[in-house]
Amino acid sequence: MATTRAISRTLTAKTRQLQFVWRHKMMAENGQTTDGKAVEVIDAGLFNRRGKDPDFFNAKLKINGTLWVGNVSVMENASNWYLYGMDKDKAFDNVILAVVGNADTDIQNSRGDFISVMPMEVPQNVAKRYLMLASDQGQALCHQNVKENCTRLTTHAWLSAIQTERLEWQTEEIRRRAKEYGSWEAAYFVTIARTFGMGVNGDLIEQWATSMPMQVIEHHTDDLFQLEALFFGQAGLLDIETIPCQYHYNALNEGYFAKLRNEYLYLAHKYSLHPLDGMLWKPMGKGCNRNPHSAFSFLANMVYLRKISLQTMLACETAKEVTSLLEVSATPYWQMRSHFGAECKTCAKRLSEERLNLIVINAVVPMLFVYGRSKGNEVYCDRAFDIIEQCKAEKNAITKHWAQYGIKAETAGDSQALIQLQREYCDKCQCLRCRFGYEFLRGRTKIEGYRNLAIETDLFAELY
Repeated sequence: MATTRAISRTLTAKTRQLQFVWRHKMMAENGQTTDGKAVEVIDAGLFNRRGKDPDFFNAKLKINGTLWVGNVSVMENASNWYLYGMDKDKAFDNVILAVVGNADTDIQNSRGDFISVMPMEVPQNVAKRYLMLASDQGQALCHQNVKENCTRLTTHAWLSAIQTERLEWQTEEIRRRAKEYGSWEAAYFVTIARTFGMGVNGDLIEQWATSMPMQVIEHHTDDLFQLEALFFGQAGLLDIETIPCQYHYNALNEGYFAKLRNEYLYLAHKYSLHPLDGMLWKPMGKGCNRNPHSAFSFLANMVYLRKISLQTMLACETAKEVTSLLEVSATPYWQMRSHFGAECKTCAKRLSEERLNLIVINAVVPMLFVYGRSKGNEVYCDRAFDIIEQCKAEKNAITKHWAQYGIKAETAGDSQALIQLQREYCDKCQCLRCRFGYEFLRGRTKIEGYRNLAIETDLFAELY
């Protein structure tokens, strides 16, 4: 007989608040079940983020003086138990307590046994500060008070945790590429290439990198001209329509564009390649190198000089060694041009220190980590953390924002943590999952100048 499963729940704002209060044991006092039994929370249990199955595993409670060990479910209304089919799901049979905002019914599991129901309120100070966080001023209020709310140890511990979280996220992407593209070498090449997308052309440059079989690239690593033809052609940049009109004459008169195009047409026919639409590329950054052309020039030379070799990278033990390995100049034609036919004396002739730093942080470090994990070699994993701590902190809008509130990124590990914090917690209003948000909700600091608050938890429904 098939097992009946509870349907997925859409958690209300009130439910999330109740889960938060239970998880951190922030209730004003010990609770009492609807039938008058005293509840003492010894261990709230392990929080289940998936939204399926009970909300907290292996909780330890004393109910009327008797120790119970089992799972706990938290919901806005007791009637949600039946609404979501938990009464028919055997996964909820070992729930020892249902914590609810509104005890509107008794509840039973699939065996017909009654489960203790404990009403719980969100403390007023927590609800009020929660409303603050959801307001237009909320994020600024939280950030302004981080240094006052959190000890240096708390701040360091939280940043270390989310640095690891970001690294895990990056490595999942690399693991996907290795599986999808057939090898770790291919995954490394794609990951390196993505760093040249500068957050603007990242997805497109990954599409470009995977549109050419690695065997084709490897077959031409001894010929820089053929690599350039292959790279520019596959990017769709050997179409005359992608060149601004004012540069058409020079581009055609120089002859290099035509030679690359002819070579690419031959290679495309030989390997049955289909180029991307060259009009899809967006400008990146400022100055002469804002066009994607310089990126393909650097990548072609990196491949030609065997700079993008996984095995060679794995032999490097420090950030300095990795940086030295990746140092490369633009190919001759692109040392004096920003576009086909467009001469420029200020073009970047070599990869900048900042660009090399970003490649190490966003490609080398996660590659080391995931490769070490997959091979069961902790030396590579430890080295990944060592190298990122040796890299300079990134300078961007996020790190500058946190610096004004006293959280300064000293190393690349810190800046990666702040990027993860801002993008995955602050920007997504995941305050209840954030250590800084938790400390703010505890109410250690007095918030001045905050008026016109109505404690209405329904206001959070759109945010959570």
